Amino acid sequence: MIFRQLFDAESSTYTYLIGCPQSCQAALIDPVKSQLPAYLQLLADLNLSLVAVLDTHTHADHITAAGALRDATGATTYLGAEAQSACVSQPLRHEQVIPVGQLALTALHTPGHTDDSYSFVLTEGEQTYAFTGDTLLIRGTGRTDFQNGNAGEQYQSLFNCLLLLPDHTWVYPGHDYKGWTLSTIGEEKAHNPRLQVNCQADYIALMNRLNLPNPKLMDVAVPMNRACGK
Repeated sequence: MIFRQLFDAESSTYTYLIGCPQSCQAALIDPVKSQLPAYLQLLADLNLSLVAVLDTHTHADHITAAGALRDATGATTYLGAEAQSACVSQPLRHEQVIPVGQLALTALHTPGHTDDSYSFVLTEGEQTYAFTGDTLLIRGTGRTDFQNGNAGEQYQSLFNCLLLLPDHTWVYPGHDYKGWTLSTIGEEKAHNPRLQVNCQADYIALMNRLNLPNPKLMDVAVPMNRACGK
């Protein structure tokens, strides 16, 4: 498998390139519009044809490159059906499989940060990869106080979905603000402070105490991202 973890410093967003060496097909997860030239150059350098662009949710902190990448490459764009985006090529559904050559990404509906939050799971050989968007971060979880967020739903997404993956599963989040690039499910179970709660009610209380400011680009990014970044 061809794999790259890319970083947008302005929004602290991770974008993931996944490529199948046999078919030369590729997918991008959570691309940032300002990085479009770099994505196109990397695809050309690696001789990859982009077939899928996946957003883990409707972002509030950056503009997606999904629409621009579709225009440039003909790739299919994916976003959760709950976003009700009129421009997306295919709305995502729970347990939908997205083929990328001989690779396969499975979409898991993991709401809580937003109602349209999805994670993507890929197994290659003996290794499982989980691209968790803003649902599960390294030593944290995504806020739940806007865009139809719901702390109770996020608790269920975490404890009854993502944390049931094998402990050795590599966790690749949508953001990191400390420079951490990779974790595992087992590591997050043991050391993520937001996962050390006794029950759903405790998690809801914890999330309700955060009192975070809105993202600076929220009023612009959300409507643009529902329109594929245009």
